[in-house]
Amino acid sequence: MTGVGPGATAMVDDLRRALRHAAQPERAAGQQAYMKSTMPFLGVRVPEVRAIVSGIAAGYDADTALEASRRLWDDATHREERYAAMALLRHRALRGDLRLVPLVEHMVRTGAWWDITDELAHRLGDLLDTRPDDSASLVRAWALDGHLWIRRIAILSQLGRRARVDRDLLAEVIERNASDPDFFIRKAIGWALRDHARTDPDWVRRFVAAHELSALSVREATKHL
Repeated sequence: MTGVGPGATAMVDDLRRALRHAAQPERAAGQQAYMKSTMPFLGVRVPEVRAIVSGIAAGYDADTALEASRRLWDDATHREERYAAMALLRHRALRGDLRLVPLVEHMVRTGAWWDITDELAHRLGDLLDTRPDDSASLVRAWALDGHLWIRRIAILSQLGRRARVDRDLLAEVIERNASDPDFFIRKAIGWALRDHARTDPDWVRRFVAAHELSALSVREATKHL
C-alpha cells in the first residue's frame, strides 16, 4: 500500500509487535480450524485483540487510525491483524463517520466470512445513529447486492439498536432476502428478528406470521418468544 503516513506506519508496527507478544501458538491451530480460515492465527483471543488496539489507538488521532486500519487489513499475514484492523474502526472519533463506508465494504467483500461481517455490522449501526438517511439508503442498496456477505451485513446492521431500530428498514431488508436459500442469510434474518424481539416482541410475532420465512429464520426469530 502506498501513501501511508509515518503515524500510520508506527501504529501498524506497534500493533503487530503487541499482537505477536500476546501470541499463544498452542491456541492458533484450533482457532484456524474453527474459523475455517486459510489465513493462520497467532492464538490471541478477540477480547485481547480489542484491548491491545484500545491501548495503542489512544495515542493516535482518528485519521491515523483509519489509515492504519486499511494498511493492517491489506497487509495482514495473520487473522488477528484483520481483527485489529476492524477494532481500529471503533475509535471514538470515527463513530458514525461516513469515511468508514468504503473501508467497511472493502473488508466485507475481501474478508467474506461471518466473523468479519458480523463485527462490522456494528459500524453500520453507528452510521444509522449519526447519519440515518444516508445510511438507510446504503443499507437498502446493500440488501440487494450480489455479494452474499454485503447482503448479510445489511440484514444485521441494526443489531443492538433496541428502541432505535428503524422497523420499516428492518422489514424491507428482510423481505428482499426472505427467499434466499443460503444458510448465512437465513440465519441472519432470524438473528435480526430475535434481537429486535427483546424490545418489541409483538412486532416480531406479527412479522413472522405475515411473511413466508425459512424454518431456520423462524426458529431463530422466535427462540425467546
